[in-house]
Amino acid sequence: MTTQKKILSIDAMGGDNAPVAVLGGINQFLYQHGEDSVHFRLFGNESILRQLLKKYPRVARNCEIINAPDVILGTDKVRDVIRHAKDTSMYMAINDVRDGKSSAVISAGNTGVLMALSKLALKTIDGISRPAITTMLPSGDGDSKVVGLDLGANIQCDEEILFDFAILGSVYAEIMAGETKPKLGILNIGEEATKGNETLQHLNQVLSEHIDELPYEYIGFVEGTDICAGNVQVVVTDGFTGNVMLKTVEGTAKMISRIVKVNFKKSLLAILGTFFLIHVFKRLKHKIDPRSHAGAVFLGLNGFSIKTHGNSDALAWAHAIEYAMNLSQSDFYGKIAERVKLLEPIKQELK
Repeated sequence: MTTQKKILSIDAMGGDNAPVAVLGGINQFLYQHGEDSVHFRLFGNESILRQLLKKYPRVARNCEIINAPDVILGTDKVRDVIRHAKDTSMYMAINDVRDGKSSAVISAGNTGVLMALSKLALKTIDGISRPAITTMLPSGDGDSKVVGLDLGANIQCDEEILFDFAILGSVYAEIMAGETKPKLGILNIGEEATKGNETLQHLNQVLSEHIDELPYEYIGFVEGTDICAGNVQVVVTDGFTGNVMLKTVEGTAKMISRIVKVNFKKSLLAILGTFFLIHVFKRLKHKIDPRSHAGAVFLGLNGFSIKTHGNSDALAWAHAIEYAMNLSQSDFYGKIAERVKLLEPIKQELK
């Protein structure tokens, strides 16, 4: 982290465990990273937050409270709340980024509403068709990860939208995963050029024809089995398929965790074996624990809007804050502007 203090906007009332988990996560982050790196602007019920802050003096020293009288519930529908959201903790926190008072907003609240309000307030980056929900998923061995987008924002996507997702995802992989020229693939039902619908085939054809001009390593179509195998570093797909992919990966991780726990309780020998494999299991837990990957960003907006899991606990919130800090300290927008300009001639061929 740099020595310059960053300011983060927090929807303190969003999510199943708010605001206790929110304050607990901020406290944990400040304990681990020090109190000189970040200042928090908390949006929520002022009386509730001030009462809770008595238990968190570290947080109280590094935050300010902006009273937000209303809360968006997880069951609320976008069409029902979007016109009446101006006094909610979520919308006020998003507007804080729009107004330049903070560098990123974090919320564990309603995903659909957060996406709609973020797009309404922050607008889409020039040259990018649509924003995409983006995050990094566990992949391969060690600490390797794969960037996945879109994970649910855009159900139907044409070639131009997917082309823009490739720009967003490749820059994101460079910044957040340190990849110099990430391997990028289009998710499909097979690796052959003849597989998939006309949209995917057309996009693949154009990208393949310009493969030497792309700032990323385009490897063509990839299948679901490639996602966690470490064969690709950026996976581009539409929001419907991407959301299914995300939930499948998360469900598989939970299944592995359950199987390990159940089987190691079945015999004394297995229990004894855990003492010799404790470091292995710690690494496995970190890799598949959703709390270790507790942030997804609505990438492609003029400002960072970050969604953490609705049931996030303090640990997940601490990871989400670190994630927001890393994003806000990057030159993401400068690189996107360069890539949009560089690749515009190729994008025109998709029209």
